Amino acid sequence: MPSAKSNNPVKIIVATIIILASVSWLAFTGVRDNKSYYVTISELNAMGNKAYTRHLRVAGNVAPGSIHRVGTTASFQLLEQGKTLQVSYQGSEPPPDTFKDDAQALAVGTYGRDGVFHATQLQAKCASKYAPAAKTATTTAETTVPATAKP
Repeated sequence: MPSAKSNNPVKIIVATIIILASVSWLAFTGVRDNKSYYVTISELNAMGNKAYTRHLRVAGNVAPGSIHRVGTTASFQLLEQGKTLQVSYQGSEPPPDTFKDDAQALAVGTYGRDGVFHATQLQAKCASKYAPAAKTATTTAETTVPATAKP
């Protein structure tokens, strides 16, 4: 007489396939939704209607005098090879300390039909901070160390 608790291998295989399919689907849709394309300002302008439907990353230099901060938001212009892009940043944190005029910046967000890039993330690097230090005149005089006497 068969026991009431016998495991049916078909049920285990079907359950495993369902679990694997569910995990695969969630991984695929999660990657698709979080994917962002890196484009230049020129490429952004040439994308047409695709620019409005994709999550994008755009880099450039911050135009001098264009930064307007209010709390955790900022608006500014990015410059890249003679092209400009108006950016509106609205994030959960204020812009980084290195976000200044002429700094290299990377904005992550979406491009609006109003011609403004709406960023939710902002990274900045101050080029002058990483430049080599200015060389100073050094003296060529050598310091002599007295020899110690041996006993």
